[in-house]
Amino acid sequence: MQTITLHLPDSLDMTSKEVTTLLAARLYEQGKLSLGQAAELAGYSKRTFMELLGDYGVSVFNYPPEDIARDAANA
Repeated sequence: MQTITLHLPDSLDMTSKEVTTLLAARLYEQGKLSLGQAAELAGYSKRTFMELLGDYGVSVFNYPPEDIARDAANA
């Protein structure tokens, strides 16, 4: 696993936990991490991470709209 050091301005007023959770949420949203991987990165259980995703504007159902439309057409 890689280690990254970030120097954030004090005016940002975010804890390292918040930054890590934000990063994990965005990586999950982009499909770069699974839900389990993102939860582990953020340091939460899957259930807790799923509950937190809404705070970051990320849907738990990370399913592209075009796939939903295709599945509905095939149903």
